Amino acid sequence: MSLVKEIDYGTPASKSEKEVTLTIDGVSVSVPEGTSIMRAAMELGTEIPKLCATDSLKAFGSCRLCVVEIDGRFGTPASCTTPVLPGMSVHTQTPRLKAIRRGVMELYISDHPLDCLTCAANGDCELQTMAGAVGLRDVRYGYDGSNHVFARSRVDGKANFDWMPKDESNPYFTYDPSKCIVCNRCVRACEETQGTFALTIDGRGFDSRVSPGMAEAFMDSECVSCGACVQACPTATLTEKSVIAVGQPEHSEVTTCAYCGVGCTFKAEMRGEEIVRMVPWKDGKANHGHSCIKGRFAYGYALHKERVTSPMIRDKATDPWRVVSWDEAIAFAADRFKKIIEKHGKRSVGVITSSRCSNEETYLVQKLTRAGFGNNNTDTCARVCHSPTGYGLNQAFGTSAGTQDFDSVDESDVILVIGANPTDAHPVFGSRMKKRLREGAKLIVVDPRRIDLVRSPHISADHHLALKPGTNVAVVTALAHVIVKEGLVNEAFVRERCDWDEFQDWAAFVSDDRNSPDEVEKLSGVPAEEIRAAARLYATGGRAAIYYGLGVTEHSQGSTTVMAIANLAMATGNLGRRGVGVNPLRGQNNVQGSCDMGSFPHELPGYRHVSNDDVRHSFEQAWGVELDNEPGLRIPNMFDAAIAGEFMGLYCQGEDILQSDPDTKHVSRALEAMECVIVQDLFLNETAHYAHVFLPGASFLEKDGTFTNAERRIQRIRKVMSPKNGYGDWEITQMLAKAFGLDWNYSHPSEIMDEIAALTPTFKNVSYEKLEKDGSVQWPCNDASPEGMPIMHIDGFTRGKGKFVITEYVPTDEKTGPRFPLLLTTGRILSQYNVGAQTRRTENSRWHEEDVLEIHPHDAELRGVRDGDWVRIASRAGEITLHAKVTDRVAPGVVYTTFHHPLSQANVVTTDNSDWATNCPEYKVTAVQISPSNGPTEWQEQYRELSVNARRIATAAE
Repeated sequence: MSLVKEIDYGTPASKSEKEVTLTIDGVSVSVPEGTSIMRAAMELGTEIPKLCATDSLKAFGSCRLCVVEIDGRFGTPASCTTPVLPGMSVHTQTPRLKAIRRGVMELYISDHPLDCLTCAANGDCELQTMAGAVGLRDVRYGYDGSNHVFARSRVDGKANFDWMPKDESNPYFTYDPSKCIVCNRCVRACEETQGTFALTIDGRGFDSRVSPGMAEAFMDSECVSCGACVQACPTATLTEKSVIAVGQPEHSEVTTCAYCGVGCTFKAEMRGEEIVRMVPWKDGKANHGHSCIKGRFAYGYALHKERVTSPMIRDKATDPWRVVSWDEAIAFAADRFKKIIEKHGKRSVGVITSSRCSNEETYLVQKLTRAGFGNNNTDTCARVCHSPTGYGLNQAFGTSAGTQDFDSVDESDVILVIGANPTDAHPVFGSRMKKRLREGAKLIVVDPRRIDLVRSPHISADHHLALKPGTNVAVVTALAHVIVKEGLVNEAFVRERCDWDEFQDWAAFVSDDRNSPDEVEKLSGVPAEEIRAAARLYATGGRAAIYYGLGVTEHSQGSTTVMAIANLAMATGNLGRRGVGVNPLRGQNNVQGSCDMGSFPHELPGYRHVSNDDVRHSFEQAWGVELDNEPGLRIPNMFDAAIAGEFMGLYCQGEDILQSDPDTKHVSRALEAMECVIVQDLFLNETAHYAHVFLPGASFLEKDGTFTNAERRIQRIRKVMSPKNGYGDWEITQMLAKAFGLDWNYSHPSEIMDEIAALTPTFKNVSYEKLEKDGSVQWPCNDASPEGMPIMHIDGFTRGKGKFVITEYVPTDEKTGPRFPLLLTTGRILSQYNVGAQTRRTENSRWHEEDVLEIHPHDAELRGVRDGDWVRIASRAGEITLHAKVTDRVAPGVVYTTFHHPLSQANVVTTDNSDWATNCPEYKVTAVQISPSNGPTEWQEQYRELSVNARRIATAAE
């Protein structure tokens, strides 16, 4: 094993299709027009010395190390900022160039610490490498570091007021000003790559310093700890604390992040089996070498002291846990389930698959319930968050996934973001989107809250439709009303690609006066003129793309809104090419994959209904069993059946339903009623309070497999360390299946993928060999599209003609009134992830230690609430207390919180209302009242006590 090395070409690649031929050091080379001399030389294998240049950033030309000579041209231009020209003859190494470069390096080294042997960057320092490259052997100006190397003068011991101490405030990296060469790479990375603009250069000349904000500490600045500055730094100025503690890595493996649905690719850099750092991989198709705080730094949960690595069982959920062997735990679980089936029937048990586990693992869990238990009782959190996407897009287009790859946003002229917060929930893609907006794309935000995209450095939304929660359908239909009434429909596209009769029926519907912006303003609170202006921009502004998230799907009309969005895209012809499309931003790393793998009770892998005889028979033949043709139970149906005494056994892999599902008290009653709950996870999560079997899971660093991200991109995860529990999750499921008498003998996840490919048309040509060769592939990958399909519906829709669907607005049953006058909506924050099981066990909690309630100053004043006060949040379902954060980011009448901390019990107040088509819970609309409080509720205190008791582990004496 060795480190995966990436070539740094110095400057970004040119996108020109025109070739230019020139000569570099006597060798002819042809490169695209617009390519820099530096990059052209690197294409030949000639590395011109550089310090300020790197191929992830625009050329800057400040370090002057990369100078070259060009025949017929005076001076020594910088090769990074000089584009190639036809017939140009370049010299990269001459006596004159040698002297210039050594002189430049002398200036750098004269004011730089020479502690290379003890420096954390020793062996990975570009300054050190470049000193060797230019042949520097002495420094005429001395080594006293007159500027900022030493705290005290080495001559007279007096304090050096130019010296600055290290900034250790950030838990993940350190900033050492004495080693800064002011190359600007960190500042440029923060601006160009991340788009936060948190760093600047303070001072001039020898007084220049990199400064977070106005000379703030990193932790107090606007820095979001994405790591772009650390990665860009050519010295040890910005260094991961893990590198300082462990040392330089000696081997690495390319894998995929296990956090959000962006699916960033990383190099896990190691010493032995110890992680040194996670470095975003430049060739990652989803992230292109960028990262966020979670993927870059928050991997420590895999080694956390609370990680459970041994199986445990107990007879009753009130008993302490007993640590047992794997054989005993599997036998105990299988015996319990067999007895339940014998007593209550085969439909009395089921599974919940995980959107955090791999495709292969998810496939095996749903296979277990169908082939082993004999029913279709399989569901997933992907239905709890994004099932309306599958239903709505399938109705309109014939496929249950987004239409574009992430790169498509680079060509968008108009971006409509509805019910999504990309900078917090999908930050790497959010940075990509912000870059396009800074380049001039227009932005429409439809959200009840002022998310960061509405206004941030060098970005301002053209229109922010701050709608009342629950009125998505009305607002999107009003946008369509304007487009139809003002003749902005792309009639040629509709006639060619869609059913014209259905379109006419739809056009008549949206044209009705009740769907006009003026009428919808009364429902949504969005000014009619804002709706009209946004509709005109979307329809006439050029290539328009729609990105949406859980703020669309987690409603009683989630499926209706998805179809309304699809209608909008079809009516304007914004499908089937780059820069357009309908793009769901999936929440967890494998939400798309868990849907693809047949996790729903009514669908087999590939979104094919269990009642389809031909499809079902193909699985029966492959699996050697007879399959049930009746759809099974969804999660809420499982809960209801459990309380009714009909559903008694649950195998829950990698999900924490007690924290993540709505109406927590109902969930707890259901789990308490079950005779056997098997939880498979990394930690004793909240659901494990009611479990009888705990099977310790494996982190993404400890197993092989694949994830499928929000753009349908299938990517490898690779094992970089031995499983702390002894097994990968797929192996645990296989052991459980064998205990049920199933003859499973997979030896590697690649064999599971081969089975998936054989049985699932959209995965037909997917294999580990192909992924190894190509890096990734976007389904469908079959004979019709052997290399995958980055952009869908180019020549036609999968279903044939695109289908326009009437999207009647039906108000939610969750109404405000005198008792509950405010609307609560929920979301996520950058530093935390979903239920927080992973991020809460890292230093990320420094940024978000608790869930708080955002409330508008007007609503707070009416209730006597001040910033930081305890407040009681009461709904028809229950009540909790949180600390208040008074802010105008939410509109009057709306309050907002996150759900990352279990003791907050946010889902105690959310109701059991759900989407009419898919049962996706209505997390985003809960009528509440807010009042001052003096601390946690009785329920929260009881829950805290339950959490402690439920985690007791019996000692040998017991």
